[in-house]
Amino acid sequence: MRRPALALVAALCLPAPSHAQTAEDRARGAAAAARAKSADSDAILENYVTPGLAGQPISTVDSSKTFTPNLACQKSATMLELLAQPNATGDIGTLSISRDKDLDGSFDEALTVPVPASGICANGIISCTPGTWDACRFFRWDTSATGSLKLSEAELTDLAGCYCVNNSCGNNLVWGNMASVLKDLGGGVVGALTSADARIDIAQASIEGPVIRYTGAQTTSCAAQPQIGATAYEANPNAIAGDAYAASQASSVFQALSASSTGTGTSEVSRNCTITRQITQEEITADKIIGRVSGGYATYASSADNLTFVMGSPVDNSLSGGSCSIFDFHMTLRVKEVDRLQQVLLTRFGADDWAQIRVDGELVGSGPQSWTGMGLPPGKCEKKGDFTAYPALDLTSRMTQGDHDIWLRVAVADEGEAYASIEANVDAGCKTTEQLVDTCGAYASNDTCRLQDEVVDGVTSFRNGVNTGLSPLPQTRLFGTGICATRITRDFFLRERGYRCTVDLGQAAQPDLSRGAYIIDHSTETLLADRVRSADGSYSLTTRNFVLPDRGSVNACEPICKTRKKHVNTAAAPDGVTGSKQTDPTGWDYFYHACQDSNVCPAGEGEELVQGCGCLDDFPEAAVMMQTVRLGGADLVCTSSVR
Repeated sequence: MRRPALALVAALCLPAPSHAQTAEDRARGAAAAARAKSADSDAILENYVTPGLAGQPISTVDSSKTFTPNLACQKSATMLELLAQPNATGDIGTLSISRDKDLDGSFDEALTVPVPASGICANGIISCTPGTWDACRFFRWDTSATGSLKLSEAELTDLAGCYCVNNSCGNNLVWGNMASVLKDLGGGVVGALTSADARIDIAQASIEGPVIRYTGAQTTSCAAQPQIGATAYEANPNAIAGDAYAASQASSVFQALSASSTGTGTSEVSRNCTITRQITQEEITADKIIGRVSGGYATYASSADNLTFVMGSPVDNSLSGGSCSIFDFHMTLRVKEVDRLQQVLLTRFGADDWAQIRVDGELVGSGPQSWTGMGLPPGKCEKKGDFTAYPALDLTSRMTQGDHDIWLRVAVADEGEAYASIEANVDAGCKTTEQLVDTCGAYASNDTCRLQDEVVDGVTSFRNGVNTGLSPLPQTRLFGTGICATRITRDFFLRERGYRCTVDLGQAAQPDLSRGAYIIDHSTETLLADRVRSADGSYSLTTRNFVLPDRGSVNACEPICKTRKKHVNTAAAPDGVTGSKQTDPTGWDYFYHACQDSNVCPAGEGEELVQGCGCLDDFPEAAVMMQTVRLGGADLVCTSSVR
């Protein structure tokens, strides 16, 4: 909403309007005057930044008044002047720089570049054999220990945004693009100077032929030395908090505010908490999945995943029954990890003379003939021999979590024996248990608490309530021992947080927003409702009609136009000038301009019209270009060998 604000300022600065003008006419006039002063960056530089830094007069929006600001400790209308002239080979043979180092209004430093400039970079130049791209040397703009400007020899990889300007890449490149060449050269010089001396602020003033001049001032500090205190925080940002506290203790304004009712009315406490990822790795053996807790007489393990439980009295004629006696054998199996229990089978049972097998009281098998009741066998008790059954009966569905009773019931005439075996196949191995222990949930969901500090696996992600933008890479850690030692990768394992929570509002009165809420909730487009509180605490309700002023019509968009200008690819890379690797190094630069009054397209020099003024939508084309660049970058492979 920049333009309405400028329009308001303009309205205050304009002389009293005539009675014949409407409010809309006056607003449009003020907006036009404001646009003339600050419609784009060039206008702002020309009308405000450059004269402000140079100590020159600045006029009001309507130009009726002027004033001279004092924005700097020192200033110079021409702090830096750079002259560039090409020679017959297209190289910049003359490159001289004059500088007002102490900002006293006169030049006191001069540098003449001793080598021709065959290419220009954002932070330096490239010097080759004149007219060619052979035997190239690379230089970066730099400053000496005394602050004087110089060129330091460097590698091409230390430079950025390089391109060729001599005849090996085209003809008349410097003269044909003098303005952009000067800006690129001057930008590199300015970057080196302001990096070395943080006090200096520079704005571009003008380009005249082969010369570019900069206006500069000392604005950030009135110190005599370039090493100002503020630059120390770039290397040690943690020092800001301590220095800010020391400054607050010495500030009478801060102490007055902190001692006020508003400053003391809110109490805060610090709360620390953690979010911990707990991972345990446990070796699960077969007996930790299913085991015999009572009864039976043996357990055999044929492998790590197999157990066999046996019960009864298998020794020949170990049971003496007389005419016909009942013997009961019980074995309790406890299922501890039902998810790892793969299969449980009744593999074998037998007796001399009769036998029943029950699981949790339910009959699952009998022999040598069917015997279902709880009394004596249905036939003659004496069978004059033993029997063995191999049913391979699946009992898995019956083996739920907990204890299960296996009951072997036998009938013996005279003498005999009995036995049964149950086989369990399990998934033995390693068990991983993972859980997040969050002690910060209560603070995170509390509206009176705010995150102050956070350290994630040793990386500070929040400091003093500000997101640092840092986050740890996924961590891989080793859990368990022996055969269960496993490497596990997670986004984080430990978050350490500090919260600041408001616990007492004290005497600080909270604003009463109920009246505004009532107006918003009960008003319509034509009716304004209000509720006013009286001194006795009662409320009076009012309504009245109102009409919003006509807002007029606006265009569907800001009209823009599209132009293009031929451009020869002269970019430089370690392998040479990239345009020489192309079939046709000539391409097009496309520009978009905001149209002037009467839909006039303000095309620049050398530009030709592609699309006239209107509501242009080139988003699909832009998306295709960005996707092409993205996919092209993804296909690049850096390797030290030829492929």
